[in-house]
Amino acid sequence: MSRETRLGLVYAASAFLFWGLTPVYWKTLLQVPAAEILAHRIVWGLVVVAGWMSLRGRWPELAAGVRQPRTVAALAASTVFIAVNWGLFVWAVNNDRVLATSLGYYINPLVNVVLGLVVLGERLNRRQWIAVSLAAVAVTILTIAQGRLPWISLVLAVSFALYGLLRKTVRVDAVVGLAFETMALAPFAAAFLLLQKNRGVAAFGHRGLEVDVLLVAAGAVTVLPLILFTLGVRRLPLSTAGLMQYIAPTCTFLLAVFLYNEPFTAAHAVSFSLIWTALAIYTFDLRQRLRIQPKTSSPSD
Repeated sequence: MSRETRLGLVYAASAFLFWGLTPVYWKTLLQVPAAEILAHRIVWGLVVVAGWMSLRGRWPELAAGVRQPRTVAALAASTVFIAVNWGLFVWAVNNDRVLATSLGYYINPLVNVVLGLVVLGERLNRRQWIAVSLAAVAVTILTIAQGRLPWISLVLAVSFALYGLLRKTVRVDAVVGLAFETMALAPFAAAFLLLQKNRGVAAFGHRGLEVDVLLVAAGAVTVLPLILFTLGVRRLPLSTAGLMQYIAPTCTFLLAVFLYNEPFTAAHAVSFSLIWTALAIYTFDLRQRLRIQPKTSSPSD
């Protein structure tokens, strides 16, 4: 294994572990409304990503990107989806729905497959159809058992899948794209925080130094794992990065069941087992396709 590959594994593993353990961080801010936490994530996230962009000299890339109308449109749409994803994740964690977030990120790769079919017109092979069908059965079982759709899981999975789909349509680095997104959201976030302050209900500056520090640090918690992920995937094969993405929902699953003692019913056991089986099939299929792809591609591809 080369030094670059080892470094990529460290970066990527750190990113996914970071994402998987973030519920612990958001739980320390239970006394702060999710909307205010989201606003601080955006404002302080912009500060962090702007520092990174300046340090790495990446502003010309953003300037070049925003001169292309299609890039701006795609990033504007991705901004909406990532804001929904961030806000719902924090709300779910602080309302004892950590298990639902885990399920959402487990089914996210399978939602990507469905989007490829519906949006991009891709054809699914037999293994992909089996994986998607198992996921659909798992969601149906939970819906029947709970008497409602597992909407948190579905919104998290679909919003992040659509975010990823949109970001694939633009040729900008992940962190450069995040700079656009946080810049677009920052005026709204700042206005909301000022409104909360004027109404006398803002947590920042009124709940103690510890809460203030945690809210400011939310920017780094938002941006740092993305930077680590970007540094990691550049050095790793796609199949390896694809396998490692399951670290995050596995961490949240373990936190939900063993640390936060969220209810884990028989329906959950069956549904998660089906999802894990579907992901095993999906991952095997992905590795097989990546293995044969170079052999079937012509030099002109």
